[in-house]
Amino acid sequence: MTAHATMVARTVCAPFARTVLGDVPAGELGVTYAHEHLIIEKSFTTHQTPDFELSQVDKGIAELRQFRADGGRTLVDSMPCDSGRNILKLAALAQGAQVHILAPTGLHLARYYDPGHWGNTYSADELVSLFVADIQEGIDAHDYNGPILRRTPHRAGLIKIATDTVFTAREEKIFEAAAQAHLLTGAPILTHTEQGTLGLEQIERLQKLGVEPAQVVISHLDRNHDVAYHREILSSGVRIEYDSAFRWQPAQGNPTRELLRELLPEFPEQIMLGMDAARRSYWKSYGGNPGLSYLLTTFTRELNHAGVNEALLHKVFVTTPAAAYAFKH
Repeated sequence: MTAHATMVARTVCAPFARTVLGDVPAGELGVTYAHEHLIIEKSFTTHQTPDFELSQVDKGIAELRQFRADGGRTLVDSMPCDSGRNILKLAALAQGAQVHILAPTGLHLARYYDPGHWGNTYSADELVSLFVADIQEGIDAHDYNGPILRRTPHRAGLIKIATDTVFTAREEKIFEAAAQAHLLTGAPILTHTEQGTLGLEQIERLQKLGVEPAQVVISHLDRNHDVAYHREILSSGVRIEYDSAFRWQPAQGNPTRELLRELLPEFPEQIMLGMDAARRSYWKSYGGNPGLSYLLTTFTRELNHAGVNEALLHKVFVTTPAAAYAFKH
């Protein structure tokens, strides 16, 4: 039976999250990874870096079934338009592993597209139309790499945007389009920062465009170890996401763990975790390590030993993502 045949359309009045199989009350998301890459189809992205290819549904289901067995319930995918996104495969993963998956619209960094990509030339208004259609109507089965367009019933549940180490004209345009799409739909915004840079600049730009900080999630900030910088970002009211817990070498200690120890007691409602495991070499089902369950097993034990209690971990994995990824009415 296909994902199309079993998808249940639901109208939800309470705060809701939009998963690839339909809307659910945000409080039902359960244990959530806040920034993942679950399917990366063959594309310009994988042509440049073959290890990024995560295109096998059977392997994805196997990995996500283990994630579910270890207590996980929801994953936020972060591969936006035409960079390897495959909405039909994401829906198959959700159904096959019995997990919630949120899929993004939006655009990634320029380096993940060929130089002549439409994201470089479309106007902000044209981008708004594409993003809103993904959210309200359904994501194109061909992932906007056309020319044929075929909307599926699987809708986007967030808007993903990114900056490199400087704001370019392209990124300014995409931020404008994302802000407008958010204001029209209520979909939350997830940003990529390059090694944790430009977090404050992203917040300032989105606020000027009318986006409330609480509707924004800023990713990868633990790649910048400056606690004062994190505290300034958190003081704005945004939510942030750490995903380098498994990346540190033994000689480095674990800056992600130390940031959590320092900041969670002060900002318990604003910090989330993910794996951002966008390589085959990170997935056990592809023969890699440490596997997607790492945060729920090894790292949770490390945090417990470091004094991070279960109440705080419940906020990191459950209540904060439920608030962060709910649509604004």
